[in-house]
Amino acid sequence: MRLNERLAIIGNQVVLVPYEKEHVPKYHEWMKSPFLQEMTGSEPLSIDQEYDMQQSWRNDDDKCTFIVLAKDVDAKQEDPTIFDSSRMIGDVNFYLNNVYNPHEAELEVMIAEDSYAGKGVATEVLQLMMHYAVYDVGVTDLVVRIKETNAASIHIFESKFNFLETERSKAFKEVTLRRAVTTELKADLDKWNKHAVRAEYFRS
Repeated sequence: MRLNERLAIIGNQVVLVPYEKEHVPKYHEWMKSPFLQEMTGSEPLSIDQEYDMQQSWRNDDDKCTFIVLAKDVDAKQEDPTIFDSSRMIGDVNFYLNNVYNPHEAELEVMIAEDSYAGKGVATEVLQLMMHYAVYDVGVTDLVVRIKETNAASIHIFESKFNFLETERSKAFKEVTLRRAVTTELKADLDKWNKHAVRAEYFRS
């Protein structure tokens, strides 16, 4: 999605930046993991296919992705290292793939570096991304499809964001949870993101 190609969103623990070619090699290494393939429902790709996918994420209007960088707690917006690709720890994205509701976004988040698990990072990433999806893209409904075995991710959406389970797929062994974008959710997004700063993204 070209809408976010020059945008960085700076939170307390993370920085969201557009998915660039320089991020592909590390992302490709992550996705060799059978565990991450299972959790994300992904098939392994060649490095050339991964570069093609990066271009698709950049150019297609029906999907949006940010790379998640770990942020030094003392880093300032003007710090030249704040967008350093060596700080990559995951990604977050959404698809606008519901032909019956073009304003529904299917969210996905992946924290690939184990050392950042269990620290509230995924929660902050989702707070930033949902705010972007609602206010910049005009999303009115949110949905996630999560593997039944990914209890931690299901817990985040149910307990932190009040998503409700709407169906289970025995064939794909996944749970579908949904949340409408209500006035209440918008108020929460405003509160959660009052610390966030937007900046023009530049390559480190």
